[in-house]
Amino acid sequence: MTTWVCSDCSKNSGEMDDEYAKLIRRMNPPRVVIDNDSCKDATIIQVDSVNKHGILLQVVQVLTDLNLVITKAYISSDGGWFMDVFNVVDRDGKKIRDKEVINYIQKTLESDAFSIYPLRGSVGVTPSEEHTSIELAGTDRPGLLSEVCAVLADLHCSVINAEIWTHNSRAAAVVNVTDDYTSCAVKDPRRLSTIKELLSNVLKGNSDSKTAKMMLSPPGATHRERRLHQIMFADRDYERNERGEQGRIGDKSLRPNVTVVDCIERDYTVITMMSKDRPKLLFDTICTLTDMQYVVFHGVVHTGRMEAFQEYYIRHIDGFPISSEAERDRVVQCLEAAIERRAYEGLELEVCTEDRAGLLSDITRIFRENSLCIKRAEISTKGGKARDTFYVTDVTGSPVDPKIIDSIGQQIGKSILQVKRNSCPAPKAPQETAMSFLFGNFFKSRTFQNFKLIRSYS
Repeated sequence: MTTWVCSDCSKNSGEMDDEYAKLIRRMNPPRVVIDNDSCKDATIIQVDSVNKHGILLQVVQVLTDLNLVITKAYISSDGGWFMDVFNVVDRDGKKIRDKEVINYIQKTLESDAFSIYPLRGSVGVTPSEEHTSIELAGTDRPGLLSEVCAVLADLHCSVINAEIWTHNSRAAAVVNVTDDYTSCAVKDPRRLSTIKELLSNVLKGNSDSKTAKMMLSPPGATHRERRLHQIMFADRDYERNERGEQGRIGDKSLRPNVTVVDCIERDYTVITMMSKDRPKLLFDTICTLTDMQYVVFHGVVHTGRMEAFQEYYIRHIDGFPISSEAERDRVVQCLEAAIERRAYEGLELEVCTEDRAGLLSDITRIFRENSLCIKRAEISTKGGKARDTFYVTDVTGSPVDPKIIDSIGQQIGKSILQVKRNSCPAPKAPQETAMSFLFGNFFKSRTFQNFKLIRSYS
């Protein structure tokens, strides 16, 4: 028997479901409690809301975008209700006392208009009124960023902000540019076409079989770090290859340890991750799980002085746990990649100076001429000032010779170039079993009992 489905009916059904979800949210608005008294070491943020796919990422994204550090998290989203508790501090390890920041968190998370950026499958050029957003993906090689910046400078495009990641021999970037002549977005279709053509040629190099897909995308807000995860995931940077293995962290004890096991009695898949702690680690792992269409039903996050422990009880969005060894291996690889993409150990250089046309092209050219390889970069301009951060090695992946840094400082200006950090290997994280001591007999109790369990940890 053949079943015919009316597309209009299907569309109307989807709209009705969306309206019903909005009605439920209005009847049960989110509640955010920010507590600076219960814990001596951190600010506690509790979020209660109607559950929906992606809401955990929403909350984590808001907190990490404010450069807050999540030291502990307790997650529960069974039964259609989302109840999470986060212990957070600022970058200096202090409680959140700024009234403006506290009010922003409260209003944003309780707002009806609050939503995360949707997953977009295309990689290309996004026009807006203020700037043009260019998304790039290709094979990493020494001097790649320098070549990209040289092309943009030659086309009279100024980079106002950008972020560049490399991982497993792949490179991805989200670059926002303006027209040098108008200080606004590039709107001429012929110039946009030329930008795409020339940058595609740069990304292809001489032997890149994985060419970037570049196309005009509809305008709209883009969360830069989430897009970078999506771009690298689409580029399959999680797949191991000989060249990528050579560029990984040399000490295997410093690499993330990800395990995926079954919790048969509760029909969950349990993911446990142990890694070196760093800013935005929780965002990176939750972002990856969300974009892979997994739902976190329960979870716990604890960080120590140097290490981080994460454990999540998950199912696929269709309600089923992971069922095959191939899917299990893929989840492990993708989470390892999410942790590693910006966990680079090396020399951090910061350039602060007056912004000008071609500045980034000149800086990256000097780096290239001195045999520096840029592993990650964050570019920003504000109020006529450029503040750019680069994470670099030499072309072999080894630490940079201090004499080279002195030479670069003389060329750029020693007051402009600063060495911010030279990472050293971290102590080995303690090993635990896949089923964490943190959750212990969690599922023996029926409920969280209004978060009494969580309050005991705080």
